Amino acid sequence: MSKHKVDKTDSEKNQGDKRKYPRLKDEGISLKVKSGNIDIITKSLDISASGVYCKVENEIPLLSRIKVILIIPKFKKGVHKHAQTVKIETDGVVVREHPVIVDDKIVHYDIAIFFDNISSKDRELLLDYINKKGEN
Repeated sequence: MSKHKVDKTDSEKNQGDKRKYPRLKDEGISLKVKSGNIDIITKSLDISASGVYCKVENEIPLLSRIKVILIIPKFKKGVHKHAQTVKIETDGVVVREHPVIVDDKIVHYDIAIFFDNISSKDRELLLDYINKKGEN
């Protein structure tokens, strides 16, 4: 089992960052979000082992329970190139949602999803990806 790698800068320590897991700005993870009759395919904006931040075309209200499917690149051992992908399916809750408005029109919504039912194995896969991607 891997240990959580959290290297905080002095400014993060001073700001009292209370995150349990490191967050990685990464716009390359494909994900599918399902809530009721909403079925959206999108990309991440950032990710951690406890949630993902992404943009969606439809409004998904705060505290909505959703299904999330992530496609995470998996690194080859000893090599920093992606060899394959891993599919992670979990339940989530929308914990932040706000419209992005351009010229008085909503163009999309940025949402933060907390993984409230992720397995230990899948969390470790995410941590491994985040730590290896963060090294590059």
